[in-house]
Amino acid sequence: MKKIQMVDLKGQYAEIKDTINTSFQTVIENTAFINGPMVHEFQKNLEAYLGVKHVIPCANGTDALQIAMMGLGLKPGDEVITADFTFAATVEVIALLNLTPVLVDVNEDDFNINIEAIKKAITPKTKAIVPVHLFGQCANMEAVLEIAKEHELFVIEDNAQAIGANYRFKDGSKAKAGTIGDVGATSFFPSKNLGAYGDGGAIFTNNDDLAHTLRGIVNHGMYKRYHHDVVGVNSRLDSLQAAVLDAKLPNLDSYNKARQLSAKKYNQAFENIDNIITPKLSNGCGENICETCDCHVFHQYTLRLKNVDRDALAKHLNDNGIPCGVYYPIPLHSQKAYADERYDEADFPVTNQLVKEVISLPMHTELDDEQIECITSTIIKFINE
Repeated sequence: MKKIQMVDLKGQYAEIKDTINTSFQTVIENTAFINGPMVHEFQKNLEAYLGVKHVIPCANGTDALQIAMMGLGLKPGDEVITADFTFAATVEVIALLNLTPVLVDVNEDDFNINIEAIKKAITPKTKAIVPVHLFGQCANMEAVLEIAKEHELFVIEDNAQAIGANYRFKDGSKAKAGTIGDVGATSFFPSKNLGAYGDGGAIFTNNDDLAHTLRGIVNHGMYKRYHHDVVGVNSRLDSLQAAVLDAKLPNLDSYNKARQLSAKKYNQAFENIDNIITPKLSNGCGENICETCDCHVFHQYTLRLKNVDRDALAKHLNDNGIPCGVYYPIPLHSQKAYADERYDEADFPVTNQLVKEVISLPMHTELDDEQIECITSTIIKFINE
C-alpha cells in the first residue's frame, strides 16, 4: 500500500507533469513573471469556469478577503458578522482593517454559519456578512442574501475551501460558490482543491465598478503607472503560480468528483458506527453522496465523534501511519487576539462542542480503496475496543 498522506500533491503532479513543466518553461522563457500572459489566461479561463464577470487574481486568500473589504469601502468601526468556527484568516483581516468582528455560532450538521445567529447579531453598525463555505460546501446563501437585502448589508463569501461547489437555489437554479454575494474570495494554497505550488488567491465579482476598484487596490492603487488613484496594496498572483493553476483548472471537476467518491466510501464504511457522525450534505442533495452530487467538494472530510476520545484516536492514527487533522481546536472567540467582553459562551454552544468532536481524515484526489479501507478499519477497531 502507498504511504497515506493528508494531501498527495506529488501523486497529483505525476498525472499532469508534462503540462506543468511545459507551462513553467514558457513562463521562464518569456520572463513575464508578474502580470504576464499566463496570469491573464488563467483569469479568463477561471471567469468562464465560474460563470462570473470578473476574476481579480492576487497573492493569497487572506489578501483576497482584505482587498474585498477594502473595495467595498468599509470603514473603521463597521461591524462584520462571520462564523466562529473557521480559520483565523477570516476574522484577521476584519481586525487588520480596524473593522469590528462579530463572531456567531454555526450549524451542528454542516458546520456553516447559523442564520438565526446572524439575525440576532445585527446592529445599526453592521455593514457586512462573511459566510464561510466550510470544508467544501456552501453556507445557506439564499437566507444570507435575504438578510443582507433586508438590512442593506454587503455579502463577502469566504470561498477558500469550496471552489467548484455549486449552490442550488429553491427555484432550482445554481451558481458557483464565491459568485453569489457582492464579492467572493478564494485561496490557491497548495492543499486546496485548486492549489498552486506556492501562495495565490483571487477575488470574484459581477459588479463592474467594484471590479475596477479591486484591480487598482491589488496593484498599489494604480491603473496607470505612478498614478495612485486609491489606497492599495502589493498583492499579485505571479505567472508561475498562474501556470500551475491554469494546468489544473480543466481537471477541477474531476478532482472534486474523486473527492466525492472517496467521501462516499468513507460514509459507507462508517454507516453503522453509532459513535461517528459523517458529513451532511445540506444544499438539497439529501444525506447521501450520489453520482450527480455537486454541492460539496470535500476540501476536508470531517467526522464528529460521540463518546470517543478524539485526541486519543488522533494519536492512534498517527502511531499507525495515518495522518489526520483537527480543524479547528479552539474557537475564534476564545483566541487571545480576538477575545472580546461582548461574547457570551452561551451564544456558542455548537462551536464549543464541535471543537471537542471533529476530526478530519485524509482527503485528496489520489486516495485509493486500499488506503480508505486501512483508515476506516483502524478507526472502527479503535472505537470498538
